[in-house]
Amino acid sequence: MNKPTPANQTQAQAHLPVARPDDKERAVIIRTRNLRKSYRMGQVVTEALRGIDVELYRGEFICVMGPSGSGKSTFFNMVGGLDSPTSGRVFIDEVDVAQLSAVELAFLRCRKIGYIFQTYNLVQYLTALENVTVPMAFAGVSGDEARQRGLALLDLVGLKERWFHKPIEMSGGQQQRTAIARSMSNNPAILLCDEPTGNLDLRTGSEIHQILKRLNKERGVTIICATHDHRLISMADRIMWIRDGQVERIVNRSEVTVETGSIEGQENE
Repeated sequence: MNKPTPANQTQAQAHLPVARPDDKERAVIIRTRNLRKSYRMGQVVTEALRGIDVELYRGEFICVMGPSGSGKSTFFNMVGGLDSPTSGRVFIDEVDVAQLSAVELAFLRCRKIGYIFQTYNLVQYLTALENVTVPMAFAGVSGDEARQRGLALLDLVGLKERWFHKPIEMSGGQQQRTAIARSMSNNPAILLCDEPTGNLDLRTGSEIHQILKRLNKERGVTIICATHDHRLISMADRIMWIRDGQVERIVNRSEVTVETGSIEGQENE
């Protein structure tokens, strides 16, 4: 989806929500404490994250927003176990990720978290089915079971009849649907989606929205989505803004008004 023009940007105006009584009763699946990440190039130190404290609930759909360079991707890398913080902690199901060995961390990423990228990241010489079943091999799933599960996942995203097609033979939307099926290959509790509709047209993007909505509502998958797509925002339970490496605010979806091209009051860069 094309980046909105200044006259057609997503906007929002909302205050930090008052804690709801049921917040304390909801299960927390990801928790960060004073999460910081710095990068050094020579004498220059860049602080990508500057003390992030958040709690993300099991089964929720949360959209993460912020301008380019705000720290969204770095935050995703931290909570996804793809990179280590300079300081602070990330807990996934109350497991301190920093305390895991390399093997344990690989196991957690394989079993607990699915990843969906803007650029699909499919293996070009593999078929759709082979792309979907690759993570199952790392999880020790047998060939016959992997094939059955892979076909079921492709059916879930509407591509069962195209299981033998390679990425070059698919449209962008079909490649992204294949990537979603792959992300669910080991039945993860968490999906990290980095601009999942960013390269798709409106109609194809809408198909991806419905698949993500079904995974969240029907399977209870926790979805954390970095996006500027107002249609995805309208599906979220909460919206989190990151700016300059810090959480600017988190609001409940019910507290904002989503319109075509705008959320009243706050520029979405």
